[in-house]
Amino acid sequence: MTIQQIEASKGSGELGGKLKYLTVHSSALKGRGNISCYNANSDKTNLPIVVLLHGVYGNHWVWMDLGGVHKVYESLRESGEIDEMLLVMPEDGSYYAGSGYLPLSNGLDFDSWIMDDVLTALTQSLSCVSGSSKVYLSGLSMGGYGALRLGAKHARQVSGISAHSSITCLEDFKHFVNEDLAIYQCDNEQEPDLLYWFTQMQEHLPPMRLDCGTEDVLFPGNLTLSERLSSAGIAHQFQAGSGGHEWAYWHKQVAETLRFFDKTHKLA
Repeated sequence: MTIQQIEASKGSGELGGKLKYLTVHSSALKGRGNISCYNANSDKTNLPIVVLLHGVYGNHWVWMDLGGVHKVYESLRESGEIDEMLLVMPEDGSYYAGSGYLPLSNGLDFDSWIMDDVLTALTQSLSCVSGSSKVYLSGLSMGGYGALRLGAKHARQVSGISAHSSITCLEDFKHFVNEDLAIYQCDNEQEPDLLYWFTQMQEHLPPMRLDCGTEDVLFPGNLTLSERLSSAGIAHQFQAGSGGHEWAYWHKQVAETLRFFDKTHKLA
């Protein structure tokens, strides 16, 4: 996949200049995609890249505007719990209610959009990251599914995975979207299957955690996924706690993600 053009905001005025927007003309999307980047004005180099994927009906702005992830980040920085990182919040490609971050049979490749074009756009546009920066994937709901699937499939490229309230199979999309699941058809029938990628790439998987609120409609699926991972001998952390499929839960849990990635990065 190739990037044909990148437009970058100046990053001045908004949140002390820490927030920058990128609009990327991507061949994977056959059009434009937007990315929010927080801590983009850092004078450090080779910062770890934390990619936060949104859920259905969302977009690149939701992690900050609804989830307050930048406030969580700043609080953890002020308390000395984490070192600097770049928070990267791309849109999923604006396909129906959600793309699933999948490479579809119709030629739209939301997988390559995230793992190729977004990362390339960052290194071409921001001096605080480079091709040597470690990449960490996280997300909520559909974004959790994306983080798990992309993190497993591209395990050699990813240094850590943390997923919140994840969709764990295509059938789970029926809880949130009205379209027929045929819109998610891939050339490889096993492409959407999380366990397929976890077992295929088991020797290369990075440290991984997942969590889900016990009042969430997706909790049974997350519990089953954790059990299947354990049965397959795939190391991971699973955290179950009070909460539903809601921003109040994700706002709290994203702190765990940032701590997890920071610890993983320091141990690497």
